[in-house]
Amino acid sequence: MYKNELHTSFLSISQNESLARMIAAAFAAQLNPTIDELTDIRTAVSEAVTNCIIHGYENRGGTIYMDCSSDDEGITISIRDEGRGIEDVELARQPFYTSAAGMDRSGMGFAVMEAFMDRVDVESEVGKGTCVTMRKHISARVEEND
Repeated sequence: MYKNELHTSFLSISQNESLARMIAAAFAAQLNPTIDELTDIRTAVSEAVTNCIIHGYENRGGTIYMDCSSDDEGITISIRDEGRGIEDVELARQPFYTSAAGMDRSGMGFAVMEAFMDRVDVESEVGKGTCVTMRKHISARVEEND
């Protein structure tokens, strides 16, 4: 069985959103994804990291943790903060809902993650932070194992 892992952390500043995308893409590249699959991963990671910066830490700084793991079927990416947390996860996952309405936010972060990844799980505790875990099956890996 194939397995690999990566664990990293970085400051919750907007410049590191592109860093997170590049790290996730480089890690996923070893699985031989299609360009579309790689774009999906990069987009979902961008949304998750942006949520940590804007909503988790409210642009006040903090640390974002990213864990990537791969196996015979694809990639799992967890993005976690130790910020304010989400009071109502189901409400926050609704399209157009935003807790930062005054900041010209669209409220589509979770909807975008769900559109581009095969599975998105959200765990959050008020005052302790949020963890978004996303799973993407990579077609080349699935075909190899059939």
